[in-house]
Amino acid sequence: MQDARRGMIDSIIIEEDMNLTNQEQTRASDIYGRLTFTGDVMLKRLPPEVFMTLEQTIHAGQPLDPAIANTVAGAMREWAVEHGCTHYCHWFQPLTGTTAEKHDAFLSPTGDGNAIEKFSGAELIEGEPDASSFPSGGIRDTYEARGYTAWDATSPAFILQTKDGVSTLCIPTAFVSWTGEALDKKTPLLRSNQVVVEQAMRLLRFFGNETGVKQITTTLGCEQEYFLVDKWQVEERLDLSICGRTLVGAPAPKGHQLDDHYFGAIPERVLAFMSSVEHRLFELGIPVKTRHNEVAPGQFEIAPTFESTNVAADHQMILMHVLREEASKHNFVCLMHEKPFAGVNGSGKHNNWSLSTDTGVNLLDPRQETHSNFQFLAFLCSVMRAIDLHSDLLRATIAGAGNDHRLGANEAPPAIMSIYLGEMLTDILDQLESGKTSSTKRGGTMDLGATTLPQLPRHSSDRNRTSPFAFTGNKFEFRAVGSSQSVAWPNTVLNTIIAESIDWMVRELEKKAGKNPTAAKRDAAARAVLKSVVKNHRRVCFDGDGYSQEWVEEAARRGLPNLHSTADALPTLKTKKALDLFKKYGVLSNRELKARYEILIEQYNTVLMIEANTLLSILRTEVLPAAIQAQAQVAEAVSATHSVGAECTGTEESLKAVINGINELQSSIKDVDTARGKTYASPEKELKGRRNDLVPAMERARMASDQLEQIIPRDLWTLPTYAEMLLLR
Repeated sequence: MQDARRGMIDSIIIEEDMNLTNQEQTRASDIYGRLTFTGDVMLKRLPPEVFMTLEQTIHAGQPLDPAIANTVAGAMREWAVEHGCTHYCHWFQPLTGTTAEKHDAFLSPTGDGNAIEKFSGAELIEGEPDASSFPSGGIRDTYEARGYTAWDATSPAFILQTKDGVSTLCIPTAFVSWTGEALDKKTPLLRSNQVVVEQAMRLLRFFGNETGVKQITTTLGCEQEYFLVDKWQVEERLDLSICGRTLVGAPAPKGHQLDDHYFGAIPERVLAFMSSVEHRLFELGIPVKTRHNEVAPGQFEIAPTFESTNVAADHQMILMHVLREEASKHNFVCLMHEKPFAGVNGSGKHNNWSLSTDTGVNLLDPRQETHSNFQFLAFLCSVMRAIDLHSDLLRATIAGAGNDHRLGANEAPPAIMSIYLGEMLTDILDQLESGKTSSTKRGGTMDLGATTLPQLPRHSSDRNRTSPFAFTGNKFEFRAVGSSQSVAWPNTVLNTIIAESIDWMVRELEKKAGKNPTAAKRDAAARAVLKSVVKNHRRVCFDGDGYSQEWVEEAARRGLPNLHSTADALPTLKTKKALDLFKKYGVLSNRELKARYEILIEQYNTVLMIEANTLLSILRTEVLPAAIQAQAQVAEAVSATHSVGAECTGTEESLKAVINGINELQSSIKDVDTARGKTYASPEKELKGRRNDLVPAMERARMASDQLEQIIPRDLWTLPTYAEMLLLR
């Protein structure tokens, strides 16, 4: 009974393994999920009927029964207090891109001079934080301050502990305004999950495969890339401290040209950090699985196993919090900017998305006879159609000042949204387009030529790291998501556009098959509809080199949008097509979507202004004084040499180089200052103006600074260099 009732997250990571001793299994269970109110914790502390009712909400999508709230709140409080908690908070994700929390004490005065610890069901279900200082995109004025947080029972409550031993019960919640409009990233994500699941169930019913399936879940696994830099070095650099990226910095003598850092031996100090991160994440029920060196020096990755999308999105935010906290304990700073260092590999957050039933079937698993698996092919073609029709929307979900520096570079997919399917599925698309499917290509096995080595099963398709949206066996990997970004927004859009395509697919299939169709009629309808989809939307599929100029030109011939920057991508969110789509499926009202557009524009403009102000400060107070000192030193050497009648042509050339560099730097400083001071008639005009004027001016100033850095003596250069930050451990 206990194993049967164990929560979904517990079962993902702690499965019975015949190779583990009972002692090892017990030790893992004692650590994993110790600080989450889920699974065995709920089973032990809640009455059976309350537990089962709550489980129906968590795992079967049933409405939350308010009648159980007091019982759950009491058990949650007792458990939290036992772990040292004195306060609780409704933990939510406002439109800032971070998380928010307001702590309330369990202790309440009784009115007779005493106090009691209490936490009611009403306090669990609903909170009332001030909404006036969070971004609302015009939904609420500053004086309209009331907001509400609503308990999300599908995401487990957890306890966050600080290094000083302060523990707080955190309850994941949605965050809405007094009008009920979403002011957060969780609410639309939950709506979109519900929509795509409903449409997926309709497709199962058409093919007659819904028997025993009570729930379909969108699943997600997010690979998080990050850099570690010594804390003292970050403290010496205003740009890293404020902006999370270097605004100036000459290349190190060695980057990742030799490809020796990727999957290399993890430095001991970094491994100690990773181990402490994993321990905390296991305690919080976050099933991390993989750790390794990434491509660039100083860059690393951590990856979890799959969870339901909503829980995975929450866990992703907690994971970033833990990475930052644990880095500080190890005298590191964890950088999750998309491009903290120019010229080396940037950081992404690969978003692995799929659909699964509660009977254990992955709906994106091709199975053996893929060519005859029309249900899988219908899901596949629904995704293909969605990406083709709404590639601009998908691009807009990962737009931001940070990702503009990364997309299209050597380590990241281009801003052109395309799908990689691989050899086997591409061949099946050919068959579908011809109107007849007859075979599935096999990968076979590989003989490695040594009898002591095993024969390896060979996948039917390769992997393509240059594709922004790649099919990787039984899931789609959206590689373009930025390292610092919340995955909630990209997956909200992904769910919605795929729901629309599945909806369209089912309606077309039902129209072709007629009422009460036989299996033969269903297959015939599927062939006809899938042939049409492949013919009309295959243009979005590309298996070649997504980094090449040839693909950029080919994509233009195919009519695929190439939205180079955030300024190009964000206006997609205010188009009639986007507004109608989200309104139709109840994911975002027109006002809610327009609000997000306004907020994203404001964030982009604000980030660029903060970076410009920081850059000017560094150039004026650190780079320019160092350059002037260098000029004085070289000029003195030239003067001293001339005073004894000797020639010093080389030194004079060095002096000219410094003087020219200073002149260029001072000119570029003026350019940045002028571009920064421009005013615009609207935020939209500022969006494009900053991109067209301020960004190039900052790049010019950076180039001037970096050229000076390479000729100024190290004892005069006050900023930690790329070599020191990336190569020295």
